[in-house]
Amino acid sequence: MTGTDLITAKEVVKESLLGSTVAEDVQLSAQSTATFEKHSRKDESGGEAYMSEEDFVNAIAPEGEDYHKIKREQYAILFRVADHRNTGKISLHDWGTFENLLGKPDAEYEIAFRLFDVDRTGTVKYEDLKKLYELNKGPNTIPFDWNCEWATLYSGGKKRRHDLTYPQFSQMLRGLQGERIRQAFHHFDKDGDGYIEPEDFQRIILETAKHKLSDHLLENLHTLCNISTGSKISYANVRAFQNMIREMDLVEMVIRQATAESTDGKITRTDFLHEAARITRFSLFTPMEADILFHFASLDNPSGRLGLTDFAKVLDASWRNPVFNAYEKIGSGNGVKTATGSILLSVLESVHHFALGSLAGAFGAFMVYPIDLVKTRMQNQRSSRVGEMLYKNSWDCAKKVVRNEGFKGLYSGVLPQLVGVAPEKAIKLTVNDLVRGHFSSKDGSILLKHELIAGGMAGGCQVVFTNPLEIVKIRLQVQGEVAKSLEGTPRRSAMWIVRNLGLVGLYKGASACLLRDVPFSAIYFPTYNHLKRDLFGESQTKKLGVLHLLTAGAIAGMPAAYLTTPCDVIKTRLQVEARKGESQYTSLRHAAKTIWKEEGFKAFFKGGPARILRSSPQFGFTLAAYEVLQNVLPMPGKEKDERTHVGVSVAGALPGQEGPLNYLRSRNALKIILDLDEEFGRVKIPGKEKWMGLPRAMGGNGGVSS
Repeated sequence: MTGTDLITAKEVVKESLLGSTVAEDVQLSAQSTATFEKHSRKDESGGEAYMSEEDFVNAIAPEGEDYHKIKREQYAILFRVADHRNTGKISLHDWGTFENLLGKPDAEYEIAFRLFDVDRTGTVKYEDLKKLYELNKGPNTIPFDWNCEWATLYSGGKKRRHDLTYPQFSQMLRGLQGERIRQAFHHFDKDGDGYIEPEDFQRIILETAKHKLSDHLLENLHTLCNISTGSKISYANVRAFQNMIREMDLVEMVIRQATAESTDGKITRTDFLHEAARITRFSLFTPMEADILFHFASLDNPSGRLGLTDFAKVLDASWRNPVFNAYEKIGSGNGVKTATGSILLSVLESVHHFALGSLAGAFGAFMVYPIDLVKTRMQNQRSSRVGEMLYKNSWDCAKKVVRNEGFKGLYSGVLPQLVGVAPEKAIKLTVNDLVRGHFSSKDGSILLKHELIAGGMAGGCQVVFTNPLEIVKIRLQVQGEVAKSLEGTPRRSAMWIVRNLGLVGLYKGASACLLRDVPFSAIYFPTYNHLKRDLFGESQTKKLGVLHLLTAGAIAGMPAAYLTTPCDVIKTRLQVEARKGESQYTSLRHAAKTIWKEEGFKAFFKGGPARILRSSPQFGFTLAAYEVLQNVLPMPGKEKDERTHVGVSVAGALPGQEGPLNYLRSRNALKIILDLDEEFGRVKIPGKEKWMGLPRAMGGNGGVSS
């Protein structure tokens, strides 16, 4: 290779790391340009658009993301990387270069490299690395010796120090956290017996890895001593813990695979080690590392069999104590205002969901309403003698309704039904969820008797609203056949029926309504949940699609509807106004005895098939409509951002990273930088000596006295 070739190769490497210094055109997407225009400002002198440090932070760290681990102010570190010309301003070209950098597969390490390459030479000087560390470390940081043997292996000794290339620097960063933990352990191991106190271990992890760990882990670090005898923590424990957090992504992959193969979505320590040995070339995790993982994951569920929800508290760094948000808002300057706004937003979201549920329920009810009308007409047919029967069967009933009353006759009384769907669905689903939540254990399991109680209570509560609407609907549904049999009978409106019945009359047949709705919900909800889990295999690792949910809902509605048909027949007879010559029912018991005596046992199942045909598709239409409405009519004020999903979200456990791509890549870069010190990038006011000691590229004079 000639000298010219060597120079050219160096320039190519330097340009790939630093970006071209020539003002060449950068290919920017429309979204990138829009982001720059949104956050930039105009230069008063030249009129050119630029980003200040504050504008830059707003662009890569939008408000509303999670900053309880890495503070939003720390994202300003990356401004030094984007401002590679050291002007204090970022042009559109600079922004394009930075976005291009974020798109690289090794962006996180390259960003860190550019931060410490303060002179833009394509290498990192040992002194610059040390000075930046000293400037950004916390006031009470555990000491770190940059002249240790580990550091000299990368940068050379004092007499033969050399600059670090990008590959050397990134490899050094890879092992930095482990060396910091080793030195910190040695610092606290005063007597040299290889053990430290739990509070010392907690401080070590808080200073070296807080930005990568969940609140659950951080709050329970001191319990690590419980995995072995004694009250102290050994160096082996510390290294095993550090190995686990370093391989979190691989740990999660093993857990996902193992739980997916488990019948109940839960695994034991042995299952984890077996799966790790199966999918890796070597047995990667030691028994102690597995013990540590299961120790922290099982603190709230010491059963030995854990699911993704348990592991999420360990593996998901964004997991936080649910109480944290409330205290955070109260402690802020605008605590009351923020809390009030949050409550208002929660109320608005509830109203939004209620409205969508009402529309979806109304759609489902409307689609199956003709079947419901046929069912009611069949149930109200009181004679068992052929000559006196209006309808032979459900199909005959439907044909005669259309022939005698027109197609509109199939929708007689539909309005009260649509009005009644909203409170019925809202109350039924809400009460069922609340009671199930009360009886459910931490892993989500619930006893069958508690499922029945939850469903029954849900059905009972809805009667308060649905009984008045049911009686109005039924009387509107049957008045068509009354008008046909008795000429001159006027058609009544819903309001006339309400005024005529009065408050007490609106609850006629409420006992029968309770007798129908309580067992219906007690049968439906447990059946629905067991079908999802046992037939379609829903678990913490498998989320069902819409088709499976619709099928489960339809199947669950069949036994619930048919088995409660006798109660529905009695309710209908009590609520329909008896015509001349027909039996008058005085009570629930009297109605049941009279129907049995006059029409026989089969009469209790009149309209049963129609009831099944109505209930099953109604649940299907309702769920499908709800899914569509959520996409068509999103919550006002909540725009659908183009977000990047990394990983798979499963049943609320172990969610993948979610957020704008710039934010995710910037955050990951900061995680690497913060391995040096948790305080890196926090706002500090350095003294005169520290300012003078800064490299020239950062506003100092490189340590040269003036």
